[in-house]
Amino acid sequence: MSSNYLYENIIVKDSLLHGKGIFTQIPINKNQTILVIGGEEIDATECIRRENEENNVYIFWKDDHTYIDASSTEKIKYVNHSCDANCYIDEDETGNLILVALRNIESGEELTIDYGYDEIHDECSCSSCENKLETAA
Repeated sequence: MSSNYLYENIIVKDSLLHGKGIFTQIPINKNQTILVIGGEEIDATECIRRENEENNVYIFWKDDHTYIDASSTEKIKYVNHSCDANCYIDEDETGNLILVALRNIESGEELTIDYGYDEIHDECSCSSCENKLETAA
């Protein structure tokens, strides 16, 4: 991996969104790279097997054939979903997945991404989530 970026300034602690989350200890500027998303590269078949048989929810989509299993990482596996995310996933010039600031982020804020699949909205804990399905009265 090319760099740890802000690795030492990111901590894991209890989240108000879900379980544990990752938080910044310093202000982060919009478009700043925060972390490299490391882990084992696996194919789609292995991704499905790990999700179904191991209940592994720490897998990131890289492309149609490659996924990154981040379950053995110390920090990035704890990035939580928010419909009003302050980060996004991108790819750097060497092909690594990276976590990037979507906007300026204040010290102490939890770092979040939009997981990007419809089912997440059923359990979303965003305070004003517009993506939740309407429930019957």
